[in-house]
Amino acid sequence: MEEQIIKTEYSEEMQRAFIDYAMSVIIARALPDVRDGLKPVQRRVLYDMYELGLRFDRPYRKSARIVGDTMGKYHPHGDSSIYDSLVVMAQAFKKGLPLVDGHGNFGNIEGDGAAAMRYTEARLQKITQEAFLADLDKDVVDFVPNFDETEKEPGVLPVKIPNILVNGSEGIAVGMVTSIPPHNLGEVIDAMKAYMLNEEITSRELMKYIKGPDFPTGGIVTNKDDLREIYETGTGKIRLRGKVEVEKLKGGHQNVVITEIPYTMIGAGIGKFLQEVAALAETKKTQDILDISNQSSKEGIRICIELRASADAQNFINLLYKKTHLEDTFGVNMLAIADGRPEIMGLKEILREVVRFQYEVATRKYTNLLAKEQEKKEVQEGLIKACNVIDLIIEILRGSRDRQMAKDCLTMGKTDGIRFKSRESHIMAEQLRFTERQANAILEMRLYKLIGLEIEALRKEHEETLSNIYRYEDILDRKDSMAQVIISELEDFKKEFGKKRLTVIENSEEAVYEEKPMEEMDVMFLLDRFGYAKMVDLPTFERNREAAEEENRFLIPVKNTGRVCLFTENGQMHIIRMTDLPMGKFRDKGIPIDNISNYQSASDTVIFAEDYSIVRIGQFFFASKRGLCKLVPGAEFEVTSRRSIAATKLGDGDALAGIIAVHEQANVILQTRNGFFLRFSLEEIPEQKKTAQGVRAMKVDPKDEVEAVYLTDVVSGDSIEYHGKMVMLNSIKLQKRDNKGTKIK
Repeated sequence: MEEQIIKTEYSEEMQRAFIDYAMSVIIARALPDVRDGLKPVQRRVLYDMYELGLRFDRPYRKSARIVGDTMGKYHPHGDSSIYDSLVVMAQAFKKGLPLVDGHGNFGNIEGDGAAAMRYTEARLQKITQEAFLADLDKDVVDFVPNFDETEKEPGVLPVKIPNILVNGSEGIAVGMVTSIPPHNLGEVIDAMKAYMLNEEITSRELMKYIKGPDFPTGGIVTNKDDLREIYETGTGKIRLRGKVEVEKLKGGHQNVVITEIPYTMIGAGIGKFLQEVAALAETKKTQDILDISNQSSKEGIRICIELRASADAQNFINLLYKKTHLEDTFGVNMLAIADGRPEIMGLKEILREVVRFQYEVATRKYTNLLAKEQEKKEVQEGLIKACNVIDLIIEILRGSRDRQMAKDCLTMGKTDGIRFKSRESHIMAEQLRFTERQANAILEMRLYKLIGLEIEALRKEHEETLSNIYRYEDILDRKDSMAQVIISELEDFKKEFGKKRLTVIENSEEAVYEEKPMEEMDVMFLLDRFGYAKMVDLPTFERNREAAEEENRFLIPVKNTGRVCLFTENGQMHIIRMTDLPMGKFRDKGIPIDNISNYQSASDTVIFAEDYSIVRIGQFFFASKRGLCKLVPGAEFEVTSRRSIAATKLGDGDALAGIIAVHEQANVILQTRNGFFLRFSLEEIPEQKKTAQGVRAMKVDPKDEVEAVYLTDVVSGDSIEYHGKMVMLNSIKLQKRDNKGTKIK
């Protein structure tokens, strides 16, 4: 067979392939169907459990069996996604209405994962069996082929409640995301009933029944007035707060206890919240915290923060709302699959789709039930008629050679070959006209059915069948009757499975935290050679002065409310706020300055550090490795909120060799790596802006560079150690700038 080469535009092929992939993810993986509120993997897991017979009143089955069966039959996308879906459907802290009854370790609200699937067991919840899977045997939904066309699976489950609102949904598809909050089952059922009774009802009127989301973690929704727009448009932001109580203790102490958390804090968010509270104490945002403990258990959330006796508890609670995730936002984007395509829907649109689906399911259900009752009616009428002429039928059966001969006589009155006892029986037999179904029932009827009580029971059953037919026809013919049936089922579900609302809906003012002014004090800023910084009080520093000077590269006295400037080799100035540093013990390691500034320890070297209050009013001498120098007034380094600025301009391949604070007129000594020293007067260096490169102060060989900078007055006896010998700075020949300098061996 010859190969066929199809020429096509590459961009068109890529576009087609990507669109196919995107739609596959959107429709078949990531987004829920508005009708049953389930993603495909959830639907397949529940249907597989239904097939395995894992009813709520039967023994549990290993989760691994459920996962393997689901993957082999319906969902060939890996066992982890199937098990994760099974676990989530069993977690009461994530689902307002859990659909799976899990036995074993299915994780917890603090983010601990479930045990491996080989250790856990599961079965269906009662609500799942009765409201999600009960009518699958009545041909109420279409079944579609599975991935290899060896099995059939339902395209949607015949869910009888608005599950998409009750349990909500979250998912990320290609280019779109869904985030639907959970709601209270009773409220959603009331809203659905109201819509069925009046399809012209508005979203605002529906909110008389649905007050707002009802998260399984409780909490408080603080922007009640925004909910109307969210439910009308299907998008918006819900502001959530945890519930907080204040406990009075002996000695005037108080405990702030978090008893309910925002839904967004589930999992790792609790640990992160504890870290945020600890950080408030470490960074001195508050000094009211004595202790933090997570006392949560199976009984519920209890995060306890012990405060000082003098603390303002309400002000501290406001601080938690402002600075931690105890107040958070839940982004709403009510996106679901409707009529085979993704669509953002408001509350009314969702209820409309759900109700329309309920009518479709009910129509198919009662059409099938009616057909079965009509079949029963036909058979019952045949049996009743047969009981009235039972002697004739027995005569026909005894006189026939085979079953077909007797059946032909019962259905068409054919008497050829049948022996009758009398001519009257023969004439009566020719008049028989049972239907084929009736004839089969007569031929299969057992003799005990001829007992008087059995015949009476048959007549009562026939009357019941006629009553059912009348009822089913009424339901199918009148929309009001069908609506009443659906509403009656909804009321039963509400009565049996409804729960009280957990989440409070209100309008709350924004939390206002009155920050207490920090008590100003003198401290010492310490920066070691590894880039770790810390702040200690002066008495601690004085007790450990010798060790501090030996272990740290920079020691700067500063106010605890002040700032320190770090000048780096690449010409940048970084600001370190003392309020970002914890007041530590002398032997504390400190924190990397990378964490509290834009400084990068991997690529920059700090060459000068000073208290910012001194920098602003001072004057500084800059010298680069290529011998360029300048004087810069401190006013050039005025900064507001930025953490770093360019402190000087450098040429290609150049870097700063040193910075010295200038307090009076003096001489400058530049030393190169190859041993050249140049001493000149500071008066020869002009004052320039930080954006200037400076003037050439020393002629530096291309293979050499300035290594050190010294400042000394005219009469100073300062000396330095160079190659193992002492060099008196004032003994170096005084020259003009822009010279090569004197070589010292």
